[in-house]
This record gives sequence, structure tokens and C-alpha cells, in this order.
Amino acid sequence: MVTNQLVDNKKKRKKQKGAWIDQLQLLILALPTTLWYLLFCYLPMFGIIIAFKNYRVAPGKGFLWSLLNNSPWVGLDNFQFLFSGNMDRTIQMFRNTVGYNLIFIVLGVVIPVTLAIMLSQLFSKRLAKGCQTAVFLPYFLSWVVVGYFVYAFLATKEGLVNNLLISLGSDPVRWYQGEALGYWPYFLVFLQLWKSIGYGMVVYMAVISGIDTTLYEAAVIDGSSIWQQVKYITLPHLRTIMSIMFIMAVGRIFYSDFGLFYRTTRNSNSLTSVFTTIDVYVFNSLFNTNRPVYGYVSASGFLQSALGCIMLLLANSTIKRFDPDSSMF
Repeated sequence: MVTNQLVDNKKKRKKQKGAWIDQLQLLILALPTTLWYLLFCYLPMFGIIIAFKNYRVAPGKGFLWSLLNNSPWVGLDNFQFLFSGNMDRTIQMFRNTVGYNLIFIVLGVVIPVTLAIMLSQLFSKRLAKGCQTAVFLPYFLSWVVVGYFVYAFLATKEGLVNNLLISLGSDPVRWYQGEALGYWPYFLVFLQLWKSIGYGMVVYMAVISGIDTTLYEAAVIDGSSIWQQVKYITLPHLRTIMSIMFIMAVGRIFYSDFGLFYRTTRNSNSLTSVFTTIDVYVFNSLFNTNRPVYGYVSASGFLQSALGCIMLLLANSTIKRFDPDSSMF
């Protein structure tokens, strides 16, 4: 009996040693990623104190010395930068940022899901791949390039659209002036969707390709239509990734794509009411102040991150209440 107990203890120690070796291997594999996050994601968070200081560079000194010894604390003065001046402009700035993002969030889920389902129903795989590539290509274009393309279409004298209007007997439109102000919200929404829906579509198509085909075969045998297959098989499988994409998009609702709003409109003074978001406002305001701008930029980024974190938690808790399996945490 004692011998059996010794053998069992020996086997148990050997098993524990093997488990420890397996865990050590996993830790070694995770080490590079952990170091990357520590160095480039968590360590820079120390710089958040710039938002509460008037950062001044000391000649001949390093960043940390300048930050800790040469930069006085200013409390929340840097945050007042976003709310000082014309209150109508501040309201307009937040309204544009949140309003455009709400449209992008809704259409950024509906349209990619619709396109992914449509392409998955094509019988020709070659045609599906071609359409997928064509929709995905704009995602790789820089907003600088897109801005020049837009200008080539909308330029007052040499633009393709105005040349077409003149050939049809109509008067040219000064697209970058106040007379075309009502068109630009539609232009901005179209450009954002045109450039971004390809990425979302690829994500949803990857999920669709992983659905068990026997489910569709059984549905066809039972006489289900294509719409019924989409409703009862495809959409339930997409529900989780749709929820995650929605939550992540809500977390960035106070951010805006600077290239979209600044480059495509060419920062025209006549269109400021349409494209002035938080990021564009901060960038333009940096040229109108004599104080060091580091604190202003840091305060703006901190406020956007804090508000975005709150919105992400609210969106996740809302999704978790209705569908616990589809929430992020």
C-alpha cells in the first residue's frame, strides 16, 4: 500500500512538472506581445499628465526633466481650450463629431453585412472574388490621394462634374463655397462608406465562410427560401461579430477621421460648419495660439479617450443585457 502511494505521488509530481513546462512554453510565446504592449501601450500612458501641465521644453534637458521640473501644473486649464471662445462653435464641433459617427456606425454595419451576404450567394466564386477585391481596394488609399481625386471631380473650373454640367447647359457649381454647403454631408458620408465598407465586408464574409454548409443543405431539403436561410442561419451566426464591431465603433464615437474631414474639404472656410469636428478644431486652433500646444493636444486626446471608454462600457452593458453571449466582456 505504501509502495502504491509512493508511485502515485511520483506520477503526480511528474504530471505537475509537465504542466509547469507547458505553461512556461506558453509564457515564452506570449512574452514578445506582452513586452510590446507594455512598451508602446501602457508605458506612454505616463504622458497623460501633460494634459494637466503647461509643458515647457528646458534647453539641454530631457523630456522627463522638462516635464517634472520645468512644467507647472495648470489643473483643468488645458481642457477649457475646447470650450473657450464661441460656444456655438463648440456645440457645432461636438454635434458634427457625434452625428457623423452615428451615421457611420449604423451604415457601417448594415451595408457591409448586406454586401457580404449578397456576395456569399453568388454562384460564380471568381465573380465574388472580383467584387470583393473591387470593394476592398479603396481601404488602402490614403485620404491625401482621395482628396485629390475629389478635387479633380469638384474643382470649379477644371472639375469633371462642372465640365459635365456646362456641356448639359447648366451653370457650374462652386463646390468648395457656401452655395454647395448642403451637398457636403452626403459627400462625406459617401466617401467614408466607400473607403471603409470593404474592410467590414471581408470580416463578415470570413464568418460566413466558416458556417457549417450542412445547415444550408438541411434548410434546402426542408424547402427554405434564400431569405429564410439568411434570416435563420446566416444572421444568427453574424450576430456576435456584429455586436463586437458595433461596440468598438461606439468606443470611438468622439474621434473623427482627420483625413476625411480636412483633406477632402480642403479646409475651406466656407464649409467649416460641415466638417469641423473635434480633431479638425484642435488642429486649426493650434495655429491661433501663442502658448505651447502640447497640453491642449494631450487634454483633447484624454477627453476623447475618457468619453469613448464610457460609451464603450455603456454599449457593452446594453448588448450584454439583451444578448449576453454577444458582449465583449
